[in-house]
Amino acid sequence: MDRLGAMRVFVTVLDEGSLAGAGRRLGRSPAAVSRAVAFLERHIGTPLLHRTTRAMRLSVAGESYAAACRRILAELEQAELLAAGEGAMPRGLLTLTGPIVSGARILRPILDDFLDRFPEVTARLLMLDRKLNLVEEGVDVALRIGHLPDSSLVALRVGEVRQVVCAAPSYLAAHPPITEPAHLQAHRIIAMTVFGTVAWPFTAGASAPPQEVAITPRLVVNTVEAAVGSAIAGQGLTRTFSYQVAEEVGDGRLAVVLPDHCSPPLPVHLVTAEGRLAIPKVRAFFDFAAPRLKARFAQLAELGPCMKKEGAS
Repeated sequence: MDRLGAMRVFVTVLDEGSLAGAGRRLGRSPAAVSRAVAFLERHIGTPLLHRTTRAMRLSVAGESYAAACRRILAELEQAELLAAGEGAMPRGLLTLTGPIVSGARILRPILDDFLDRFPEVTARLLMLDRKLNLVEEGVDVALRIGHLPDSSLVALRVGEVRQVVCAAPSYLAAHPPITEPAHLQAHRIIAMTVFGTVAWPFTAGASAPPQEVAITPRLVVNTVEAAVGSAIAGQGLTRTFSYQVAEEVGDGRLAVVLPDHCSPPLPVHLVTAEGRLAIPKVRAFFDFAAPRLKARFAQLAELGPCMKKEGAS
């Protein structure tokens, strides 16, 4: 059996989460998929997957082998596409990732339009509130919020966002006014685990030292949708990224409080691994998505008072 072909089957099993799913995607029977995985296991002399009737998970050896397979297959794809010449049409599977909310609200509509423009490209969009290793997990392009560590990633800045505190106008009308961060201690707080459940930091300007305000949440959630939904329902104040509530603030369902104490802006980048821009499908997506992302983040910034103060890139 062809080892590279078996590697492709193995990676597809991981992407689909099952032998049957991989078989459907590859047009093979589950038995043929199982034989390909077994071939690799015999070749390296150790199990790659632990399988039961209900679940499948990678072994310790399987984790490192999967990362190596993704690197090898990505490098092979890159070599083949480069050999085809720069004029090659974008084609093949494009894998992208982004945070859950920005992935659904901002990245996905742009990807839909991209797929309409390039019919030879298929796509896989992973919306996760954690950062993936692009090379090891076979991701072509990522949308990332926050300062990027020094790395070999190629990054293009497409906007910026801030953290804001907001609540429903009905809640604010029925409770004491909030003119400084310390006033939050007298209010109902809807906390998200990602933004802190013990204290929230604030600043009063670029040169002012940060101020930590202790909070005692009435409700703690782990998704933006839950926090925003409870805030709209008048259950208290919550903290999110500005783009996550820009539409709700724009249509009056939520109002931003403490606009003079918004956090410093965080950059938003479109990133890919070094060398991947030479692949037509990746280059085409960067060229297509970058101006649209810049326009969308600029539009969302106009809906938030914290962003209007200094402008968005």
